[in-house]
Amino acid sequence: MQGTTRGAGGGRVQPGPRRMTSLSPAPDPGAALDARTVWEALPPHARTLLRELRALAVPGARVALVGGAVRDALLGRGSASPDLDLVVAGDDVQRLAGRLGDFVWHPAFRNAALTLPGGEGADLVTARRETYPVPGGSPVPLPGTLEDDLARRDFGLNALALEVTPDGTLALLAVPGGLEDLRARTLRPLHALSLHEDASRLVRAARLAGRLPLHAHPELLAQVPDALGMAARTPRLASELRLLLDEPRPGRAARALSDWGAATLLPEGAADLLERLDALQPGASQSGAAPGGTHRTLYAAALLSLPRGPERLDALALGPKPAELLDRARGDQPARPGTPEHTLRDLLGLTPPYPPLQGRDLLALGVPPGPQVGQLLTRLAQERRAGRYATRDDERRAALTWLDAPQ
Repeated sequence: MQGTTRGAGGGRVQPGPRRMTSLSPAPDPGAALDARTVWEALPPHARTLLRELRALAVPGARVALVGGAVRDALLGRGSASPDLDLVVAGDDVQRLAGRLGDFVWHPAFRNAALTLPGGEGADLVTARRETYPVPGGSPVPLPGTLEDDLARRDFGLNALALEVTPDGTLALLAVPGGLEDLRARTLRPLHALSLHEDASRLVRAARLAGRLPLHAHPELLAQVPDALGMAARTPRLASELRLLLDEPRPGRAARALSDWGAATLLPEGAADLLERLDALQPGASQSGAAPGGTHRTLYAAALLSLPRGPERLDALALGPKPAELLDRARGDQPARPGTPEHTLRDLLGLTPPYPPLQGRDLLALGVPPGPQVGQLLTRLAQERRAGRYATRDDERRAALTWLDAPQ
């Protein structure tokens, strides 16, 4: 582990003057690879939490912000609501959580899911090592140091920490090669069995590659066949695939999997289809925040339209909403532009190149109010999907023909 800066200060964190080392230059122009950069990128509630946690911890304990929040700050992508993963070594995490806010305790890993007074969330984690007695299964936690906790993580550029020491010093820590991976924007597994132990890390890598963007290290590509062989034995894979659908641009993540030789984790044709869906949503968020349930439902409905989509998506336990959305998109009811139904129709070629006739149009043609209006609309929709009309006038002529036909 190595620190790139040290700041002077008291027990309440006071970042001191910046002191650069050989770890510069930064991965992005204008961003320095140092602790102060991370600290200044954090929102006020995160800095307050780190100060309070350090003040509450016993003097010999170690306290650090670890993982994605540190990575994103160094990439110049700080967020107003980062994922706060706080690791404590040498103190009672349950005691600390009780002093910081409401929390849910997870005894197996001795972690606490905090809800802060302002409503923000954070994870308070007991530093640990992990072993995988059964590859693909859940890891077994063992007591560990802060260095152990970094070493158990998935990729080098995620194994970063901002440590706050008892005297208020800030230090940026990394596994060997972690900052170099960040500078190169490369996803490198931390050991040769990483994806064998947990194949879901492959999907997590694709999510990060699509969002940040990043590229695969040769070591990651070398482990892809092993990950595919372990996919059926890795229950966590389904959770990561659900999270892929929450990405701002799921098509980018699906394309990464395809480019890496892992297209079989999704239905055939998924990368092309989801990239086209990405393009239909130019205003979608570019942040790491999940766009919400409607977004996931829309992308899942698109996957269901593929030949083996229903079979492949059963394991994701997405509920009935994607299938219901797909049924509505394939149905006869009008859909306003901007709605998921309309977007799905555009994606799947279900939207006619002209405004189809509606009930008021049939009434204007002389169709009497009543059941016959609905019957004619259904028949028009069936013929339209069969490709028998090229224009709105074609539909009007067909309606008049049916109207004049003997009943």
